[in-house]
Amino acid sequence: MSDTVTILGRVGGDPNRSETAGGVPIVKFRVASPQRRFDNQTQQWVETGTNWYNVSAFRQLADHAKASLRQGEGVIVTGRLKLREWESGDRKGMSADIDAEAIGHDLRWGASAFIKANRLPAGQGAEINAAAFASNDTAEVDVPDDASDIVGDTDTVADEASDAVGSSDVWTASI
Repeated sequence: MSDTVTILGRVGGDPNRSETAGGVPIVKFRVASPQRRFDNQTQQWVETGTNWYNVSAFRQLADHAKASLRQGEGVIVTGRLKLREWESGDRKGMSADIDAEAIGHDLRWGASAFIKANRLPAGQGAEINAAAFASNDTAEVDVPDDASDIVGDTDTVADEASDAVGSSDVWTASI
C-alpha cells in the first residue's frame, strides 16, 4: 500500500548519505512527530506519544536534504507512505517509511535559508550548498525594509553563497 502523506516533526539525527549501485544519491533520516491533543478538563495540551518515520530522499532532493537538515530541526515532509512489517529474532514490529517527494523546514520554529541550485549532475548539490554555508552555517542578505522586523539585523549577500551558485539572486537570512 502506498499513500501520499505530509508529516510535521523534528529530524531525529543528521541525514546519512549513500549511493545506489548505479550512483544515484540517497539520503536517509528519521523524523519524530509528537502527537498532542487539547484536554478540555485541564485546559492544557497533553502529549499522547510520538510517531517515528524513516524518510528516504533520492537524487537532487537527497543532496539538498543532506546539505540543509540537522538533528533537532523542524521539518515538513511530503511523500509516499509505506507500512512495512519487520521481524528480527523474537521481535516483531511495524515500520512507517516515507519516500520523500518534498522536504522543507517548518517555519513555525525559526527562519530558513534558501539557495537556488543550478542544474547540476547528481551528487554535486551537497558540496555546493555546504560550501555556501561553510562559515558558521549561515549566509547573510540584504532584506527589504518591510521584512527587517521579521529577521532582525541583516547585512549583504555572502560572497561564498553567491559564488557557490553562480548568481547574485541568493536570498538567505542571518538569524
